[in-house]
Amino acid sequence: MPSSPTSSTSSPERTSAIRGQADVVVKVNPPTPDEIGRLGSGSSLIGFLAPLTRPEIAERLRRSGVTGFAMEAVPRISRAQSMDALSSQANVAGYKAVLEAAERSTRFFPMLTTAAGTVKPATVLVLGVGVAGLQALATAKRLGARTTGFDVRPEVAEQVRSLGAQWLELGVEASGEGGYARALTDAEQAEQQRRLTEAVAGFDVVITTALVPGRPAPRLVTAEAVRRMRPGSVVVDLAGETGGNCELTVPGETVVRHDVTIAAPANLPATMPEHASELYARNVLALLELMLNDGEFAPDPADEIIAACRVTGASAELSEVA
Repeated sequence: MPSSPTSSTSSPERTSAIRGQADVVVKVNPPTPDEIGRLGSGSSLIGFLAPLTRPEIAERLRRSGVTGFAMEAVPRISRAQSMDALSSQANVAGYKAVLEAAERSTRFFPMLTTAAGTVKPATVLVLGVGVAGLQALATAKRLGARTTGFDVRPEVAEQVRSLGAQWLELGVEASGEGGYARALTDAEQAEQQRRLTEAVAGFDVVITTALVPGRPAPRLVTAEAVRRMRPGSVVVDLAGETGGNCELTVPGETVVRHDVTIAAPANLPATMPEHASELYARNVLALLELMLNDGEFAPDPADEIIAACRVTGASAELSEVA
């Protein structure tokens, strides 16, 4: 996620004082223990709080008397679309992943007709067709690549085709709740990997975006699949921070294995800070507007959006937003 901007005129001491006096603090990344210690009891914190993967954060907030609202826990319902920070940042990541792949690829993305002959377009496979995957497909298509998408949720096939991409049919589906895929059984995962291993070899670029909330990323691209890819091919793994979708992924690094480049960039939205921050600010503003009542910070505990994203605190006291 994009890093928070810092004013050149502020100092750590002044920032700490402001945090201690504020009724509501908004940030991007999960707070450190030191940052939680600077929050006043009875205050509220809004940001990415990693409630499923780092429960100790919620526990520290609870002990400090701070009400925490996790941006990643905003439910994926129509009324909350403007507050969905995961989706807004996934759009940025999906777009930038394609640019990363194009930069590292040894081949052109578009078809080119030159005096020296015709160059075939690159073939791009996107595994995991959520928000990031759809954006990746659209971006690769705009660059002239021949695109294909795959997801274990068959209902997204029509969305893939609407972007001019082909659908990779493997015969394994795992639709889950809340717009996410469910975890595959061991047998389903083994069969999916066998079929993917055969399919992946035919693509120049593979972009993986598959995530299951609160669990390690599913392994979709095996070492054998990478070995079968043509030299100069590229894998961009957007799930590196949760273990990676590729068996040979090294989180946060770019490595070459079997003459295939495997990139697992961390925090891609931070590489496009202007628009990533703009989108995130709009998400936070929409959530704050839901929580305000006549200028007072008064989250309604009965509201399904507020109830879903609150990770600590039984109720929020009325207070002015600082």
